[in-house]
Amino acid sequence: MSDDHTKVQEFFGARAADWDSRFPDDGPAYRAAAAGLGLRPGDRVLDAGCGTGRALPALREVVGPSGAVLGADLTPAMLQAAQRAGRERHGQLLLADVAHLPLRSESLDAVFAAGLIAHLPQPAENLRELRRVTRPGGVLALFHPIGRAALAARQGRQITPGDLRAEANLGPLLAGSGWRMTSYVDEDARFLALAVRQD
Repeated sequence: MSDDHTKVQEFFGARAADWDSRFPDDGPAYRAAAAGLGLRPGDRVLDAGCGTGRALPALREVVGPSGAVLGADLTPAMLQAAQRAGRERHGQLLLADVAHLPLRSESLDAVFAAGLIAHLPQPAENLRELRRVTRPGGVLALFHPIGRAALAARQGRQITPGDLRAEANLGPLLAGSGWRMTSYVDEDARFLALAVRQD
């Protein structure tokens, strides 16, 4: 396992037990983001870097009982917290690295990724892997329940010009990884960038 993976596991492993209690009011933001994906009953969606699985109930609501919801995360403690919260009822949990997903090519209709992009060790390459598992015309949602400025303030830091989530940086990054950004929202109450997989 790479040093990057070890650091991510250590960071989230240490925070898994109380993760949900630190952000108790995020549910409506997750539901609104999931509803905005344009998914239909029966669709297949992956929550990439699912953490404690907070998005899984919202994703299940939009794809219905006939759809498939998967949650993949690199950190065992996060998946254990998802199980304790009963979220495996809403989707299948996978211990997996988003850089090497154990999924068939073009098998998904959408990928939902909450707070993931800042933790990707090789963003362009990792976004290409998410593209690989998504069908042509499928959707990628890069989400955070608060915007960039609010998140930076919470963490006691400033937004830097090199922030991957800045629209001027994210659009070209997605384009170079086989995605076309279709919408971009960065406001205090949420961050949501949507992209469509190019052929």
